[in-house]
Amino acid sequence: MHNLTDKTRVGITGVLSGERRGWRSRLLFAGPAIIASVAYMDPGNYATNIQAGAGYGYTLLWVVLMANLIAMLFQALSARLGIVTGKNLAELSRDNFPKPVVWIMWAISEVAAMATDLAEFLGGAIGLSLLFGLPLFAGMVITAIVTYAILIFERYGFRPMELIIGAFVGVIGLSYLAEMFIAPVDWAAAAMGMIQPGLPDSAALTIAVGIIGATVMPHAIYLHSGLMQSRAHARNDADRRKILWFSNIEVVLALAIAGMVNIAMVIMAASAFNQGNPQVAEIETAYYMLTPLLGAAAAGMFLASLIASGISSSVVGTMAGQMIMQGFLHFHVPIWVRRLVTMVPAFVVVGIGVNATQALVMSQVVLSIALPVPMIALIIFSSRKDIMGDFMVGPVLRILSGLGALAVLALNFVLLADFFGLPIPFLDG
Repeated sequence: MHNLTDKTRVGITGVLSGERRGWRSRLLFAGPAIIASVAYMDPGNYATNIQAGAGYGYTLLWVVLMANLIAMLFQALSARLGIVTGKNLAELSRDNFPKPVVWIMWAISEVAAMATDLAEFLGGAIGLSLLFGLPLFAGMVITAIVTYAILIFERYGFRPMELIIGAFVGVIGLSYLAEMFIAPVDWAAAAMGMIQPGLPDSAALTIAVGIIGATVMPHAIYLHSGLMQSRAHARNDADRRKILWFSNIEVVLALAIAGMVNIAMVIMAASAFNQGNPQVAEIETAYYMLTPLLGAAAAGMFLASLIASGISSSVVGTMAGQMIMQGFLHFHVPIWVRRLVTMVPAFVVVGIGVNATQALVMSQVVLSIALPVPMIALIIFSSRKDIMGDFMVGPVLRILSGLGALAVLALNFVLLADFFGLPIPFLDG
């Protein structure tokens, strides 16, 4: 899995040995973080970001910013793990934890993979059904076929896959850049929303946890370590340091773009819906109301980005699911079987008539609850001298990653308390 072509591998070796220089040769290292960044722009983000912007204006932008910074840190740690050990997070978990822990981790990761696929599938299907006037079920079938067709490209080496996913990321990014020029944004309020934490009521809390669940993705944390493990065969620590340096730059750039897209989604929903239509909570409603409010171009770009997001993140989700299953169980599954397993819940949800956007938001809450598992495992492994050697993370990174995991855990506990009707002192509503 995730093979590089011989040409790319030779090129990377040339850069590491100092024979090749210049920015074009450095592009050979780009790819893994771009693929992982798709998870941060998936349809689950659309659902939670629309609800955040429409219901609370710019108030919850700080959550998006915080989630993105946590994501950057954990993706960088995941990449480091793959580069240094040559193994992915699931394999290291299987080798180092007791059997019962491994089984529990695998089960939680599978539930997370299904929740992820539910979001991605529904997003692509909603976009297609709105664009072409199809039933939602037909949109899901088309999404399934297109996703599988793209996955077939993996057999030609990993570079074509990276380029296809990169093109989808470009469509999403450009669509939202254009939206920013169309929407009437209150930039001062947006800036304030990014630096002033606050949760107006318990519904805002559910959305905040959903945003974190939609942003920091369990499967992306597993996937990044796997994408890096076969990236280049580092001959020594000097090579590893170079690869790590390139990787960290790519993580910051790729996730900064993903973060800007998410911030743009909330800003678009806030500027278009918050004043007159704060009740807009569904992707379909958002699309229908964008046309009269911001014009057909804005509504069209919204759909184009949603379809690109659904298809690309579904491809990435399947790749991650396959890696998780192989890593934990040492069990190889054909990609079409993997595709089928994670697709079934999405078809069941639509078949029984559950509200699509509500299912999207709840899937993100499930992801947020599954998230601490890979986060904690990653902190444990990257802090162990026997696993990381000289690349073990220092005290500053350990503290920051610990605080990130703690923030996610704390929000989860508050969400569960709210769900079971227990009083939460600092919420007014």
